[in-house]
Amino acid sequence: MSTRTEKALAYRKQFKDNGMPVYNCAQTLVLAFSDDLNLDEKTLASLTVHFGGGMKMGSVCGALTGGLMVMGLLGIEDNESRNRFMNGMKNRHEGMTDCRVLLKANMEKGGDKMTHCNGMITDAIEEIEAILNDRK
Repeated sequence: MSTRTEKALAYRKQFKDNGMPVYNCAQTLVLAFSDDLNLDEKTLASLTVHFGGGMKMGSVCGALTGGLMVMGLLGIEDNESRNRFMNGMKNRHEGMTDCRVLLKANMEKGGDKMTHCNGMITDAIEEIEAILNDRK
């Protein structure tokens, strides 16, 4: 498990008084790369606050949108890398990219939301790290 994955899972263990995670999937994904981005955690969390839960409306998964943000902030702007990231995530999740659809499929398999979302974050980190490693 990479340092970024460990960092992300530590963020996901933080909960508000109402039992909800402090950080959504997009926030967690971007915060996992905070040491690489030269931006403070408060700024990153604020920037990504509306991208969790598929932009808070079940659209594209926050781990995916957060991943694309990280890639852009790291200067990875080429279509080939973007496609590699998106296709890698689609391949891992039966072609699904929307939060609502992913969560429904997970529920139908008997999975719980937190484990699923943590898995999406972990998968996205792995895909980005593979792209970064190949660029060295």
